[in-house]
Amino acid sequence: MMNVLLVDDEPWVIEGLRTMVNWRNFGFQICGEASSGSEAFSMIQELKPELVLTDINMPVINGLELIERSNQKLARPPKFVILSGYDNFDYALTAMQQRVTEYLLKPFDEEEIEAVLIRLRTKIQEELKAEQCHSRMQFLFTNNLLIRLIQGEDNESLKLQAAKALLLQKDSKLRCVVVEASGPSDALAGRVKKYFKQEPDRIFEDSAGRIGVILPDDEFPSCRVHELSVQLHRELEDPSSQPVIVTISGVLQGIESIRELYLQALEVNKCKRCQGREGVYHYRDLRQGGKSQELAKEKFKELTEIVMAYQTNKIHAAVEAALDSMLEGMLDLKEAISHVADLEWSLCRRIGEMNGDPDALMRKLHDGHGAIDSFGNYSALKTYVLELCLEAADILARLEAKNENNTIFHVIQYVDREFRSKLQLQDLAKMFHMNTAYLGQLFKKETGKPFNDYLNEKRIEEAKRLLRRTQMKISDIALQVGYPNTDYFIIKFKCLTGVLPSAYKQKTEREPAD
Repeated sequence: MMNVLLVDDEPWVIEGLRTMVNWRNFGFQICGEASSGSEAFSMIQELKPELVLTDINMPVINGLELIERSNQKLARPPKFVILSGYDNFDYALTAMQQRVTEYLLKPFDEEEIEAVLIRLRTKIQEELKAEQCHSRMQFLFTNNLLIRLIQGEDNESLKLQAAKALLLQKDSKLRCVVVEASGPSDALAGRVKKYFKQEPDRIFEDSAGRIGVILPDDEFPSCRVHELSVQLHRELEDPSSQPVIVTISGVLQGIESIRELYLQALEVNKCKRCQGREGVYHYRDLRQGGKSQELAKEKFKELTEIVMAYQTNKIHAAVEAALDSMLEGMLDLKEAISHVADLEWSLCRRIGEMNGDPDALMRKLHDGHGAIDSFGNYSALKTYVLELCLEAADILARLEAKNENNTIFHVIQYVDREFRSKLQLQDLAKMFHMNTAYLGQLFKKETGKPFNDYLNEKRIEEAKRLLRRTQMKISDIALQVGYPNTDYFIIKFKCLTGVLPSAYKQKTEREPAD
């Protein structure tokens, strides 16, 4: 339906025009009424009617002056029909010079106006169709240039062509806004154009149907971009459809920065989509130095300690705090998953140390939720973390009760802690009030190795770690891991690894760092 504005300082004329014609039968609807030229010009700017019917003789600004002002100042002025009570050739000549479409003399009848509307309907529709076709062709051309830049095509010819078509200087400071919403992309592009009006339009559609727009910083400063983005989001948001996400890049310089600007806005978009959020977001808020990572590490450490202490009453709150720390820091879902993977490893390791079956726990969780790298949003990840922690706490509590009177378990734990000290089986037997031979049998049954073999392997593993990561002397390492005699240490080291400590160190120094 096309809009028509009625302009006359005689109320009875306005009333007659409103009631005489069934406007909707001809594809029109009355969008407003004005009694003066100045009022009419303001309404034309605001309402953008396709057609204006106006009297000539009006106070302050007459009809002909209204038409002249509209033609001079508006990019797309409406069609004008003059309504005049004067059969004056000078008026008609001036009207023709102002490209007035029709000139009707008062009093006019219904048939005259209807005939004019039929002619104008066809003309306006043809012009709108041609304009839409031109706009579509212009969009396709601009879209092609911007997509090529976004995809990483890098040559001077493309940059020059893009700068010329987009009317951008080589050193222009630019930003990118990306809008994701449901519905046809053409309709979304139209709404984006409405808020970010430019000449020419610097708009594009990416492979996922998101609409992007490149904005010069001098025309669209940061505060203005945010204000327009918020208004656009309010217009687009619909509780019954998918979340509306508007993301704003930083500011970079030059045509060659368009790809990086788009990737910045896209990074924020993907992050917020994974979190199930909607709204307006800036790239500058995506990273807060290392604070977000450190906060997440701290919260996951607290969560791990709570689970290992079997404090089930605190687990829900700790899971909330850990996940919230990642949301507030806007961590990418992959980064969040890495924190959860570390949590899995710590809990499974602890279950294994307590003679439990961590594989059974992981099978149960994966059967119910799938592997964590398959999660597509924070909600699914949160559900998984909560069940992981509750299940692990329950298992650890039961293992603790089971192992409470299991002396050999405590012996092994003691050896794992104190292997650097001087340890002998008979001393351990006295400490734990057991027969030495019986303790040796139990130790081998539980670990699969005789006591001395187990102890030596522990010490050599620690020695390997020190050789890889420190510059300590071999004699100092020997003493550090529990061998007062360096020669004996070297013998045991070669026996278990096949090489001397010095050769092992040289080999690890040549290998690339992990």
